[in-house]
Amino acid sequence: MDRETASPSVEEMPGPLARERADFHGGYAAPSTYVYDFVWDVTEPATGPFCTDADGNVLLDFTSHVGAAPLGYNNPDLLERMEAFEMVDPVKIAGQDFYTTAGDPTDPEFPGPAELMERLTEVSPAGMDTVFLSNSGAEAVENALKICYDDTAGKYGITFEGAFHGRTLGTLSLNRSKEVYRRRFPEVASVHDAPFCRDSGCTPATCGCGFFAGDTSQLRRTLDPETGHVNPEEVAYLILEPIQGEGGYHVPSDAFMREVADLCERHDILLIADEIQSGMGRTGDFWAAEGFAVEPDVICAAKAARVGATVASGEVFPDEMSRLSSTWGAGDLVDAMQGALTIDVIRERDLLANAEARGEQAKAALADADLPNAVDVRGRGLMLAVEFDTKERRDAVEEETVKRGLLTLGCGNKSLRLLPPLDVREREVSMAVDLLSAAAEAAA
Repeated sequence: MDRETASPSVEEMPGPLARERADFHGGYAAPSTYVYDFVWDVTEPATGPFCTDADGNVLLDFTSHVGAAPLGYNNPDLLERMEAFEMVDPVKIAGQDFYTTAGDPTDPEFPGPAELMERLTEVSPAGMDTVFLSNSGAEAVENALKICYDDTAGKYGITFEGAFHGRTLGTLSLNRSKEVYRRRFPEVASVHDAPFCRDSGCTPATCGCGFFAGDTSQLRRTLDPETGHVNPEEVAYLILEPIQGEGGYHVPSDAFMREVADLCERHDILLIADEIQSGMGRTGDFWAAEGFAVEPDVICAAKAARVGATVASGEVFPDEMSRLSSTWGAGDLVDAMQGALTIDVIRERDLLANAEARGEQAKAALADADLPNAVDVRGRGLMLAVEFDTKERRDAVEEETVKRGLLTLGCGNKSLRLLPPLDVREREVSMAVDLLSAAAEAAA
C-alpha cells in the first residue's frame, strides 16, 4: 500500500467476513465497548492512517485506536528499529521485580523499561524525575492516587464533572461522565467534584458551566478554610484531564486553569494531570498541561506510551520498599521498547509541530465546511471534536462516516472525535474532512 496514493475504498461495511469474525469473538467475550464491527486484518496492507479490514475494505482510521496507536499503522521509523530485535522468551517479564538489559547496560542496543522511564522524565516538567510503570492508564491513575494519599496523609480527593479516569474501582470513584460506568459499584469515599469548563474562551464574567459564579469559583468556596465544606489541609489530590477525553473533548479556558492552579498552590494540593489520552504529543505539546497555567505534581500516561506510567518527583513517591509494586508492570519487553521508540520518533520527526499544524488545518477546514447540524468544532492539535445538535444526529453521522471508509469515535453525549496519527499529512486531513462533510450531509 502506497501512502501517497492510498484512499478509502468500501464495498460493504461491515462485510460478511467481518461479521463472522465479530460473532466468533462475541461468542466468548464479555460485553464491552466495541464501537462497530470493524475488523482489522493484521496480515493485509496498512500504512499511516490507512488499513485493510477482513473483507478487503480500505479504511481511513482517524481513531488511532483511541490514541493508543500514535504513529498509525506500520510506521517505518518505528518498524525499522524494532525489526532488528530478535524475539526472546520470556517477553513478558516481571518488569517491576527484575532488571533487564539488551547488551551493554551503559549503552543497550534496544531500549527497555529503564530507557522508557528515562525518556519520560526527559519530556516531563523539570523535577519530575521518577516513574512507576504499570499495565494501563487506569493503573497509572490508581498509583497516582496511592502516592498522593501516602505523601499527604490526606483523605479527600477532588475531581470534575464529565471526568473519565478509568474502570478500576478506584478510578471509577473519580468518574463523572456516564452513569453506567459506576452503577452499583462501591467507591472510594470522600471524592468531591466541581464543574469542568466547557468554553475555552470564557472568563469568570461569562462562565456558563457553573464553575465561576458571583465573585468567586465553586471550587474556591468548597475549599475556603472558614466557610467551605472541605478542609483543604486534608485534600490528598486534585485530578483533572487537561482536555477532557471521554467526557466530550472539552478544552477549558485559561481562566479556569489559572483558578485551579492558584487554589492548588494556595492550599498546597497535589495536582494530578491525567494525560492518558491528551499526552504524548497529541495536542501539539508533549503534555497537554503545558498549554495551560497549571503545573502538575503527577502525570499519568498510557495509550501512546504503550504502557501505563505514573510520573512525579521522587519526593512524592514513597521510599518504603513494597509500598508500590506490580508483577507485570512495564508491560513486556516489546511494549517498553515501543514506548521508548515512540518518544524518539515524535522528537526526531518534530511531530509536535505537525500535530499543531495539521490540527489547525482540520479545524479551519471543518469550520469552512459548515457541517449540517454541527454546533461546535473544538480541540487542540490532533485531539479534535465536532459536536452535533443531538446524540441521534451524532450517531447517524458516525454511521455514515463508516460507510464511506472513515473511522471516527463518539465522545461525550453528542460529539464525534477525530484522533489521526501524529504524522498525519495534509492530504489525509483534507480527505477526512471531505468524507465527514459528505456523511453529515447524508445524515441531515
